[in-house]
Amino acid sequence: MQNQTEPPPETNSDKDDQAIEFDLSSTTALDLTSFQLHDLDSVELPSSLTELDLTANRLSKLDPRIANLINLRKLSFQQNLIDDAAIESISSWDSLSGLEELVLRDNKLMKVPDVSLFKKLLVFDVSFNEITSLQGMSKVSSTLKELYVSKNEVTKMEEIDHLHELQILELGSNRLRVMENLQNFTKLEELWLGRNRIKAINLCGLKCIKKISLQSNRLTSMIGLEECVALEELYLSHNGISKMEGLSTLVNLRVLDVSSNKLTSVNDIQNLTRLEDLWLNDNQIESLESVAEAVSGSREKLTTVYLENNPCAKSPNYQATLRQIFPNIEQIDSSIFA
Repeated sequence: MQNQTEPPPETNSDKDDQAIEFDLSSTTALDLTSFQLHDLDSVELPSSLTELDLTANRLSKLDPRIANLINLRKLSFQQNLIDDAAIESISSWDSLSGLEELVLRDNKLMKVPDVSLFKKLLVFDVSFNEITSLQGMSKVSSTLKELYVSKNEVTKMEEIDHLHELQILELGSNRLRVMENLQNFTKLEELWLGRNRIKAINLCGLKCIKKISLQSNRLTSMIGLEECVALEELYLSHNGISKMEGLSTLVNLRVLDVSSNKLTSVNDIQNLTRLEDLWLNDNQIESLESVAEAVSGSREKLTTVYLENNPCAKSPNYQATLRQIFPNIEQIDSSIFA
């Protein structure tokens, strides 16, 4: 039994403080993820830093010393407690003009912060906040290649049409009703708009786009995709689509997800010879034979087919029939084949 007069053992907090206090003078990347820091008072921030990751802490204010890190290129405040007032000082951090990546994901922001100083910004992430409008985005540098504003309260696609270099745009889980102001995004490769309130597809003929997600919206038609000839992945699940159409020109498509819609047949994909994954589950498709005819161009290529919760999936020898139709199948619904 331990002697009650002995001093208590060292606390974990002391050890945590000691763990941070080591020589960082020549360090270029500092990762302080999940240190549960309330501030950076015990942390050395050497001028050599090019990357500073402060993800998953308890920071509610910005350490002014960060403003002097003239070599910094990547800065992440993801998953902290930073609000609009706390982030305001970043607009005067002139020495960080070379910053290329700024992550403010999962904080307490209610508006887009002023990041106009960062003339070389390539990645800007303000997802998982409480932002209600994209007002202020017009000040973001036109060098931007990746913009993430998912899981906010945004109602309109605005002040982004100057971002001609954009390659990835993530606006999922907002309150958007209309796809607009996309015509200048001639280099856009990925567009994520799932979990909004969009009723019609309007892509302005984006010929470079490779991935589109419009799942969980209010679509009743697929029309609007015809000119997206470079498209490789298309996600349209959980909508109200009753007819497959406008797909025949998408000859580079590898993944097509139209599950959880109102489809009664499979159409307009005979030309899609590169199709590998086809998700048709949770529809009203009656005939396996019609499915076989519709995918005649990709029979050899298809490795994954989901058809469960359709009338045709209740037919006798359902999986055996599908394996005959698709000779290289690896997965049918939840069954994986060697």
